[in-house]
Amino acid sequence: MEEKNNIEVSVVMPCLDEEEAVGICVKQARETLEKIGITGEIIVVDNGSSDNSVAVSQNEGARVVFEPDRGYGSAYLKGFAEAKGKIIIMGDADNSYDFSQIGDFIAPLKKEGYDFVIGSRFKGNIKKGAMPWANRYIGNPILTFLIRLFFGSKLSDVYCGMRAFKKRDYNKMRLISKGMEFALEMIVSVLRLKLRIKEIPIAYFPRKGKSKLSPLSDTWRSLRFMLLFSPDYLFLIPGVTLFILGTIFIFVFLREDVVIFGRLCGIHMMLVASLAAIIGFQIINIGIFAKSYSITERYINTDRMVNFFIKNFNLEKGIIIGLIFFLIGSLVNLKIFYDWIRVGLGQLDRVRLGIFALTFVAIGIQTIASAFFLSILNLKKTE
Repeated sequence: MEEKNNIEVSVVMPCLDEEEAVGICVKQARETLEKIGITGEIIVVDNGSSDNSVAVSQNEGARVVFEPDRGYGSAYLKGFAEAKGKIIIMGDADNSYDFSQIGDFIAPLKKEGYDFVIGSRFKGNIKKGAMPWANRYIGNPILTFLIRLFFGSKLSDVYCGMRAFKKRDYNKMRLISKGMEFALEMIVSVLRLKLRIKEIPIAYFPRKGKSKLSPLSDTWRSLRFMLLFSPDYLFLIPGVTLFILGTIFIFVFLREDVVIFGRLCGIHMMLVASLAAIIGFQIINIGIFAKSYSITERYINTDRMVNFFIKNFNLEKGIIIGLIFFLIGSLVNLKIFYDWIRVGLGQLDRVRLGIFALTFVAIGIQTIASAFFLSILNLKKTE
């Protein structure tokens, strides 16, 4: 235990067949720690190397730990769990990052009150050949923009892999991703924990050895992660849009056909509007479920919308609201049935009213079912 307390900084590097570069990275990190007078350790997480990466790392003084489950996130999860330092520095073992800049990452944590330090290759110096054109001008800017849009980030380079943070803060992040999306999950967790972030310019060099990135697969995994962790953009905004437009056009076509863009639209467009309203309402419900689940499982701390629903809508209110929608639709259906009897069960033109009624019945049933399900999700919050 005493040894653990003596280690101030842990430098963690994932490694998969990096014998050309890992020794250089370990030596550079070790010598930098010695130069700035910090007691530290270098941890290389071998992710199933078939070359001499392990021997090279050990010869340069690194502690090697093994993680057989392949993946960028898997390697880091293992390395961070093994780290004994109060501060963790992370960076790739392919010689693309300059570990002589370690001091620049440590200082803001120790002296300036920051909780999380990340490098910015775009604000720094990207050496020729270090980053493919598509990554530099398309992939990274788009992913950075989406993180800014979805999560309120102000970072210029969310995929920079050289970062520093306190281990106590890492333990709060509760990271789980095993692939390249691990880098984004960390950023999202840092933003949601409201940790103080500092971005510093860094140099970025051409890697040694073969790249392990899979551009299409990694981009999709990153995009999927962002959508799954941002219910507003995945569910609520599309759902509210569909529901409002669908509801408006149901009433627009309720009495008669309407000319839109020079074309006469009627019952068929009303059917489309009804479908949009029903689907939109269901997507809204799923979005609320997703937010509530995230809070219950502590993926996010709080959310205004969910707190509003919990405060103002309980199971009983949900059932009452659902029954009101259901009864409105049912009464309209009864009116149609009554008119049908009056004409001797013959031909009756009440299709528009029928669409209106069925829409309200469907939304009513959805509301009741959703109220029960939301109550189940929130059981853990009331225990």
